[in-house]
Amino acid sequence: MDGLKDTIGKKPNDLNGVLFLIGVQELGKGTKTFSKEQKQDLMHIAVCKVLSYAGFYELDFVDQEGWPHWKLIKELPHFDLLDQEKLLKIQVLEYFEKEYQIEI
Repeated sequence: MDGLKDTIGKKPNDLNGVLFLIGVQELGKGTKTFSKEQKQDLMHIAVCKVLSYAGFYELDFVDQEGWPHWKLIKELPHFDLLDQEKLLKIQVLEYFEKEYQIEI
């Protein structure tokens, strides 16, 4: 996590914080004030992006406002909450390794 801390200037408190940052990065509009609905959309963007590395989603299109839309291409396994979080954490690590060459 030190590589991530060096990149963004601080260590996120939890998985949701990391996913939010990924969503903002993937949207590519920089830091700004987002509505509650937009924050939820950013989290969705992040989840789809990180799960795309495991073959669950692929980018479908980017709308006129620049928001990416993802398509489910492989059924997600039915996990309990802890296993879902574990899968997301593993894929988040892969995201930073592939996108930013950060060894975590």
